[in-house]
Amino acid sequence: KSKGKPNGKKPAPEEKKLYLEPEYTKSRITDFEFKELVMLPREIDLNEWLASNTTTFFHHINLQYSTISEFCTGESCQTMAVCNTQYYWYDERGKKIKCTAPQYVDFVMSSVQKLVTDEDVFPTKYGKEFPNSFESLVKKICKYLFHVLAHIYSSHFKETLALELHGHLNTLYTHFILFIREFNLVDPKETTIMDDLTEVLCSSSSSSGSSSNGSGNGSSNSAGAQNHVKER
Repeated sequence: KSKGKPNGKKPAPEEKKLYLEPEYTKSRITDFEFKELVMLPREIDLNEWLASNTTTFFHHINLQYSTISEFCTGESCQTMAVCNTQYYWYDERGKKIKCTAPQYVDFVMSSVQKLVTDEDVFPTKYGKEFPNSFESLVKKICKYLFHVLAHIYSSHFKETLALELHGHLNTLYTHFILFIREFNLVDPKETTIMDDLTEVLCSSSSSSGSSSNGSGNGSSNSAGAQNHVKER
């Protein structure tokens, strides 16, 4: 439903996104070409590469969130929100659970920790096979890790700036996005919500891929949902 005010005034503009300010987007801890870093090396098994990188991203994103976790409380973040989208957790039975952001992140980190330490899912011993469902599990993990990264940007960038960790966050985000794009691990519709940031941080590394990853749809979606909360 439209939320236009009866007095004819335009609705308040969307809050300015601090993380898009040029002085902050330029901050990185390295100028390494991540596009080359995410590519599958010769003679390395694809599943081994996915397992190694996914586990590493999990640890780094968990660490990045821990730096602002004291500011992410049930009171300050009553829902798991990213811009105008609210995420729900779905338990093992598929039941939809409305929870605060710290609860959601705890669900994410606990479930991912359980998977990456399970020898039947992420085998570390020679000769042990990956399960047939491995790629789908990696995709699910990456989707949830993206939600955590996006929440840090949308709700806790000021704290990240105060801690002078925005360079680390930008570097981690760039590396992660180029990795999931390289192997098509997350549906572009899922990452559309952060397309403005992705375009700024990753354009030099993957400018040719931006048009095919849903960025064209992102502008129309965000414009239409500016004053509405979407649910997922």
